[in-house]
Amino acid sequence: MKLYYAPGTCALSPHIALLEAGLKFDLEKVDIRTKQYAGGDFRRINSKGSVPVLELNNGEKLTEGPAILQYIADQKPEANLIPKAGTWERYRVQEWLNFITSDLHKTFGILFAADRWVASKEGNGQLKASVKEGLAARFNFVNEKLEGKTYLMGEHVSVPDFYLYTVLRWAPAFEIDLTRWPQITKFVETMNARPKVKEALESQGLK
Repeated sequence: MKLYYAPGTCALSPHIALLEAGLKFDLEKVDIRTKQYAGGDFRRINSKGSVPVLELNNGEKLTEGPAILQYIADQKPEANLIPKAGTWERYRVQEWLNFITSDLHKTFGILFAADRWVASKEGNGQLKASVKEGLAARFNFVNEKLEGKTYLMGEHVSVPDFYLYTVLRWAPAFEIDLTRWPQITKFVETMNARPKVKEALESQGLK
């Protein structure tokens, strides 16, 4: 398998998942701004121009982080990174993945692209302040759900944890102090200490 990624993007989550699952894979770095990679125009790999992309050995390509995470986890059931399909717990995982991608990831996306949304400095600042308020409300929810737990699903790490961790790493770039949420802070510290998380960060040149 091959994972197409750009450092620090949401592609970090499947990178961690692949390592945690113990699967063999290659990494292919993409310049997400120019849409170029070592093989040329990345849009030939994914016409959406976005990462991550997981390319299978048979040439099939899978896009969208939540789908890729579930695929990776299903390839190594013994790693226990996701509950079995059809179980109530599996639907809880899918619930978390959908929340993270729609309520957290996409909201952060507005901050990353604020200059394209509002040109004026004043308007830009107002937009960012409003978006941060929205994120704070969502962090309140996550903080509450993590109460008494090590990970989102309990005491065992699973794929939504990799996605949540990846998204939370973007907070300092927008001066969002996660220490306001003690359970989230504890979660991030726990994830930072995992050997495979450290390995993924090092591979991508991230701190």
